[in-house]
Amino acid sequence: MHNPVMIEAHEIKAAQETWGKAVVGIGAASSRDEARALAVKVAEELYAIDGGELLFCPTKASVNQFRASLKDVVSYFVGGDPDHEEDSGFALEPWSSVRFENAGIIEREDVGIAMGNYFFGRADGSELKVEYSFVYVRGASGSLEIQLHHSALPYQP
Repeated sequence: MHNPVMIEAHEIKAAQETWGKAVVGIGAASSRDEARALAVKVAEELYAIDGGELLFCPTKASVNQFRASLKDVVSYFVGGDPDHEEDSGFALEPWSSVRFENAGIIEREDVGIAMGNYFFGRADGSELKVEYSFVYVRGASGSLEIQLHHSALPYQP
């Protein structure tokens, strides 16, 4: 009998903090190669890529907006992939900070769900507000991995 280890809100908040620091770290890399290596590490460690179970719909993608592979995630963060010409490298802004404001967190046994806004800080002190929904699962190592990542810029009438 499978006994799932409950995913708790504090773990989700910690995973969000880790993700935000990782995105800032990619943009702070000293070279494109270093940024790409960091993006690969972020994708492998923070996303549920194994087994093709990732659903990723990043903020600034409109042509190939649905992603499922390591290659797809890395392209979004650092660009340079001919299969995703629209990707300029979201994490290369560079962002100075990322903060999450959760509208809600749902704990469901071995699944955690969070929705809200996250704010990407720029060097000039302004922020980009982005809406997000993340679904977390526990990876083989026991740490949380993002299985569904959907983010979008707020509606502009």
